[in-house]
Amino acid sequence: MGVPWVAQVRLLHLVILGITTITFVMYVVYMSSPQPRTTASPVLPLVSLDYHAPHTNTTMLEQSLMKNDSAVNLRNASSEASINATQPDLTRGVFAEVIYEAGHTNSNSNICPDQGENLQLLIIITSAPSHESARMAIRQTWGHFAARRDVSIVFMLGSTTNASYKDKIDKEEFLYEDILQGKFVDTYENLTLKSISMLEWVKNNCPKTDFVLKTDDDMFINIPRLLTFLSKHNPEVRAIYGRLAKKWKPIRNKKSKYYISPQQYKPAVFPDFTTGPAYLLPGRLAKELYAASLNHTYFKLEDVFLTGIVANDLKIKRIHAPEFLNKRVSLAPCSVQKGISIHMVKGAEQFDLWKKLLDGHAKCK
Repeated sequence: MGVPWVAQVRLLHLVILGITTITFVMYVVYMSSPQPRTTASPVLPLVSLDYHAPHTNTTMLEQSLMKNDSAVNLRNASSEASINATQPDLTRGVFAEVIYEAGHTNSNSNICPDQGENLQLLIIITSAPSHESARMAIRQTWGHFAARRDVSIVFMLGSTTNASYKDKIDKEEFLYEDILQGKFVDTYENLTLKSISMLEWVKNNCPKTDFVLKTDDDMFINIPRLLTFLSKHNPEVRAIYGRLAKKWKPIRNKKSKYYISPQQYKPAVFPDFTTGPAYLLPGRLAKELYAASLNHTYFKLEDVFLTGIVANDLKIKRIHAPEFLNKRVSLAPCSVQKGISIHMVKGAEQFDLWKKLLDGHAKCK
């Protein structure tokens, strides 16, 4: 005799209830256990992946733009991280020619007509893609001396993956025609590549200029004082002029920004060199300095590398010129008028120093 239908229905209800109870218990256990956390990609250690909600008065369009900018910044950072990942470990000792790519994205031959035949002074200002305001402050102050036929001024930059900076640099170049870009990523580690690129451009485009001043975009240059200095020096002399640094030792602490490994430079003391904020060299030396620099072990301290090690091997003298201050000094009119180069000058300060340079009422001893 079969099982009564009422008993069959009760059995089915018990089965369904059992399955429901087991499912509920499993869900409770799962929710009470620790959940895995999302981690940022190791390729982007310096970029925040969090999107912060804008203030309540931000429009939907602005929110969309902010999200787009965040995405662009992430892509840019990822590209630069990828580029840096392909560079060899420089602390193991690598010749500069291994990592240097010759050439420039633009030649700008108008900066140096006739290869500098009638040029007394070429000023090359190392700058970064993001330093647009610093470049503009120089153009509107001491950069005015580029109006002279015997003086030329140009800004030296590396490349960038930041699309916004690229567009701004292209516009600057169109308006002012005073920008050079080498084929290297513009980073602190690549400062020496920037100086090598500078030498290559002078060698190819302006070898006949009397003198080249290498300086930075946070410097104030007293060009009248510098031209007076040039009138007393022969461009045929094999010498580099500036603020001389003597008996500096390599920093061996790996945590230091200025770390130099024994594989990069073994001796305990650097040769004498002229400090990087501003130094002066005859244009005719650019060719041999460029060629020799490629055959030396690369490191990022460009002034030590170029004016110290490379120049020393070429038996080029480094001469101390006290007018090259290369440091922050009192911004009084007489201090500004006496020196050739003042360091750590902010963009807004360029206008104040320019006014003091032109001050005809200051009585200086």
